Amino acid sequence: MYINGQWCEAKSGTRFDVTNPATGEVIGDVPNGGREDVVAAIDAAAEAFKTWSKTTAYQRSAFLYRAYNLMIEKKEHLAVTMTKEQGKPLKASRNEVQYGADFLLWYAEEAKRIYGETLPAPRGDQRFMVQQHPVGVVGAITPWNYPISMITRKVGPALAAGCTVVLKPAEATPLCAVEMYKIFEEAGLPAGVVNLVTAEKPAEIGEEFTNNPKIAKLTFTGSTGVGKMLNQAAAANMKRVSMELGGHAPFIVCDDADPEHAAKGVSLVKFLNTGQACISPNRLFVHKSIAEPFIETLEARVRKMRGGNGLEDGISIGPLVNEAAVAKVDNQVKDAISKGARLVCGGHRLMDNGMDKGHFYAPTVLADVTEDMLIYREETFGPVAPVLTFESEEEVLEKANDTNYGLAAYIYTPNIDRAFRMFEGLKFGIIGINDINPTAAAAPFGGMKESGLGREGGHEGIAEYLETKLGGFSI
Repeated sequence: MYINGQWCEAKSGTRFDVTNPATGEVIGDVPNGGREDVVAAIDAAAEAFKTWSKTTAYQRSAFLYRAYNLMIEKKEHLAVTMTKEQGKPLKASRNEVQYGADFLLWYAEEAKRIYGETLPAPRGDQRFMVQQHPVGVVGAITPWNYPISMITRKVGPALAAGCTVVLKPAEATPLCAVEMYKIFEEAGLPAGVVNLVTAEKPAEIGEEFTNNPKIAKLTFTGSTGVGKMLNQAAAANMKRVSMELGGHAPFIVCDDADPEHAAKGVSLVKFLNTGQACISPNRLFVHKSIAEPFIETLEARVRKMRGGNGLEDGISIGPLVNEAAVAKVDNQVKDAISKGARLVCGGHRLMDNGMDKGHFYAPTVLADVTEDMLIYREETFGPVAPVLTFESEEEVLEKANDTNYGLAAYIYTPNIDRAFRMFEGLKFGIIGINDINPTAAAAPFGGMKESGLGREGGHEGIAEYLETKLGGFSI
């Protein structure tokens, strides 16, 4: 772990193994931190905040620029580490490292754009001044599916704002966090500004983040269920929170869209990271008049996808995170088939070419999916594309919005009038219109309803780490 500028073991002296989900092999081990460790990290961050919060925006920016350059230099090492630990194909890991580095670059620049303002006052002897100040010590919890970019998406704006950080990475992917913290150390960040606590069982860490009075803000990316528990506990102590939670994204293909172009797009985004992305399309609504050519094109592309170890060339489908994930995906597929869905391709665990040692599931396409199936309501987080048909714009808009989630949605149509109507009518925080990648470091990322609170990325992302202070001056 990394606490107060020092690499250290857990107070308990115990460690836990990290395994490769593609092979089942142990690839390393890390300290198994507990309450004592996270308290020490919080204390270090609170002490460091006294000086870090007083640094100039230019000083904080310089640290972030150095960290960015180091990430780019170590891009291949970080990508290989990620593929071994998380499982995604190496090309996807390289893309994520670049995406993660982009947040450090963006917030190196955004640090110098934390503006205040003066306001007109109602009295002649009064002047109002508004300033932005860092909230304080931040407790950050990051997920396993994007184990590097989710660190920089939180740590970057926190440091730029003048906050200090204690990070608890996902227990499945702590090695990526260790490599990132080596970069922060090499960038010269002062002791206590960034701290890392790895833990096999995260409950104690979460409890300390929500209860410790020195933590001013909690930022979490993960499941909606865990997010609700953390949010409830944080609310009892009036802590600021940012929550990036689950999704159930609709992918709408209108009757005027090119079905082959749309099928190509959905094949790229649905099976990205083996479907283990919160913005992954979960319900494919295709107009009845073009459903068959869409399904035919999608099937042809999916059948060409190769599963396997992400370090091998030509692999597009990596492993799922664990056995529970495989079981969940398989249960949704079997439930859908039992209720009348048509299995177009896939629908089984991958066991050949050594994949029996990992957590692999075949890329799957289901047709004739209906609303009574589990896959229609539950987030899949796996490589399954369920296709439903619709006949009218009003019908599909109602069905797309019929979910407690509100993170991402996608629309394919060349009609600009329809595109604007759908964009404005969909109750989701991120909407791609003929665009399967509506994200960037410069853009706000976050959801509505049970998909979260707050935004990450863009200028909105740094605002999450700032408090507004008003000065009323009588002259």
